[in-house]
Amino acid sequence: MKHAVFIFSEDQLGYKFSETHPFNQKRLVLTIDLLKKMNALPDELVVPARIATDEELLLAHDERYIDIVKKASRGEITPEAGESYGIGTEDTPIFENMHEASARLVGGTLTAVDYVMEGKAQHALNLGGGLHHGFRGKASGFCIYNDSSVAINYLKSKYNARVMYIDTDAHHGDGVQWSFYDDPDVCTVSIHETGRYLFPGTGNINERGSGQGYGTSFNFPIDAFTEDESFLEIYRTSMKEIIEFFKPDVILTQNGADAHYLDPLTHLYGTMNIYKEIPKIAHELAHEYCDGRWIAVGGGGYDIWRVVPRAWSLIWMEMNNFSIPTGKLPVSWMEKWQPESPVKLIDTWEDPPNMYKAIPRKAEITDKNQQMLNKALYMIRNK
Repeated sequence: MKHAVFIFSEDQLGYKFSETHPFNQKRLVLTIDLLKKMNALPDELVVPARIATDEELLLAHDERYIDIVKKASRGEITPEAGESYGIGTEDTPIFENMHEASARLVGGTLTAVDYVMEGKAQHALNLGGGLHHGFRGKASGFCIYNDSSVAINYLKSKYNARVMYIDTDAHHGDGVQWSFYDDPDVCTVSIHETGRYLFPGTGNINERGSGQGYGTSFNFPIDAFTEDESFLEIYRTSMKEIIEFFKPDVILTQNGADAHYLDPLTHLYGTMNIYKEIPKIAHELAHEYCDGRWIAVGGGGYDIWRVVPRAWSLIWMEMNNFSIPTGKLPVSWMEKWQPESPVKLIDTWEDPPNMYKAIPRKAEITDKNQQMLNKALYMIRNK
C-alpha cells in the first residue's frame, strides 16, 4: 500500500472562467512544479483524475441542473437563462465545456476516494477539488458541481462509511453543510471567517444540524484579522473533541488556502504556520481514529503565486511523512515563475518576518474567538 497518491490530470486545468477571474487553476501547475523541483512527487504516485458520470453527479445534484450545465457548456443557453441556476453570473460565468471540466474535478475526488477505501493508498490528495459552495440545483461562489458532497454520498453508498468532513477554507463550507444537515452519519466541521464580513454569510455557531443530524454540524466563525495562534487553538481543540465524539470511518479535509494574510478576498491574518499544522493534525487524527483513511481536496486560495503553492505542497509533504521543508524554495522554481508573476515571489517556505503591522485589537479578537470556542465546546459536551 502506498502512503499517498496525488490525483491530477491536465484536463483539470480546463476549469477556467476567464483570464481575469480570481479562481485560477494555474495554482495547480505552480504547486506541482514546486513539488517536482523538491523531488517530492515521482510520476508513479500521480494518478489521473477520471470524469464523474451523470449517475455519480446525481448523488448530490438535480438532473435538471446537470442538464442546464451541459447546455450552457455547449452555448445553448444565455447567461440570463442560467442565472436562476447560479451560472452566467459574475462569480460563476459560463465557459465552454463547463460540464466536462466540472465533472473532471468531481471525478478526481472520487478517484481519491476509491484509492483510499480500496486500500491502495492510506491517503489521497486531489487539489483540483474542494468546490464546497455548489448546491443541489444551483452553482455558487465559483463552484458548479460540489465534489465533496458527491464524494461523501459516494462514500456512504459504495463503502457504507461514516464520514467526517473538515473545512478550513476562509469561506464557510455551506454547500456541503446543507447537503448533510439532517444526516447523522456525516459530520461537517467548518472553521471560517465570520459571515458578518464575508461570503456566503452563513456558518453561525448555532447551525448544528436538524432532525436525526442534529449535533453533527459544527461551525467556528472566527473574527476578521484572526492570527495564527487563535486559529490553531480553535482547530486543535475542536478537532480532537469532535472526532472523539463522532468516531468516523474516514476523514475528508477541504484545504482552502485563503485564510492567509496575503489572500485578496478575505480578512484573516494567517501565515504559513497554519498550513503546516492543519494537515499535520488531520494526519494524526486519521491514523488514530480511521486506520489512516484520509482524503484531502483543495478549495479557495487566490494569491496563487505567493501562498497557494507553498501551502498546498505542505499537505503532500505531510501525507508522505517527508520532513517539512524550511529555508529557501528551489532556485529553479523561483527562476521559472518570477518572470511571469505579477508580484514578487516569497523565496522561503516561511513567511517573511513583520509581514504585516501588529493588530491593535489582537487581545480583543483572541478573547472573542475563545468565547466562541468555549460556547461550541459546551454544545459538543452537552449534546
